[in-house]
Order: sequence, then C-alpha cells, then structure tokens
Amino acid sequence: MAIGTLAVLLVSGVLSFAAISAFLTPANIATGLIAVNFLSFTAFGIDKARAEADAWRIPESTLLLLALLGGTLGAYAGRTMFRHKTRKQPFSGQLFAIAVLQVLALGGWIGWTLL
Repeated sequence: MAIGTLAVLLVSGVLSFAAISAFLTPANIATGLIAVNFLSFTAFGIDKARAEADAWRIPESTLLLLALLGGTLGAYAGRTMFRHKTRKQPFSGQLFAIAVLQVLALGGWIGWTLL
C-alpha cells in the first residue's frame, strides 16, 4: 500500500472517530438507552402475546441482543411484568451474564474516569 493511501486511511479514521465522538453526548446516550430499553420491554410483551396465541415468535437471540445493546433493565422489567421466560434455561443464565458484564463494564468505566 502506498504512503498516500495509508495517510488517507489514517485521516479518514481520525475524522470518523471525531464525528462519532461528537454524536456521543450524554443526552444522546441517555436517549439511546431509553429507546433500547423500551424496545426490549416491548419485545418481551409481544413475544409473550405471540406465545399465548401460538404464533410466530421473536427469536431468543433478538431478545438477548436487545439486552446486550443496553436494554437489560427493559428485559428484566418485561420478564417480570409479562411473566415471560422467567424459568427458561439457558436464556435466563445468558440474560444474567449480560447483566453482570454490563455492571462490570460500568464499574470499570467509572473507575477509569475517576483515575
């Protein structure tokens, strides 16, 4: 690869990072977390209704992905309110693992910012 190509890639990467960093304001992060928790909660409700109607279901992988993207509180609230997937293994263990990892990541981030 030529030096010019590497320079263009480096500058593009720096500019992309700057653009993303400008978008990641506390307000935008909070809005995104509220939205993904609402989606996660709603997905559990929809999946419960479809389970009762013996209709097409939302895949467990989608429910777990919503939790992984920050919707863990919404997932736990949906499980409790709709009494859905509360005993199903390995789903419950996977959701718990996601919650633990998020708490550890948050703790690490808080510790890092306090240094």
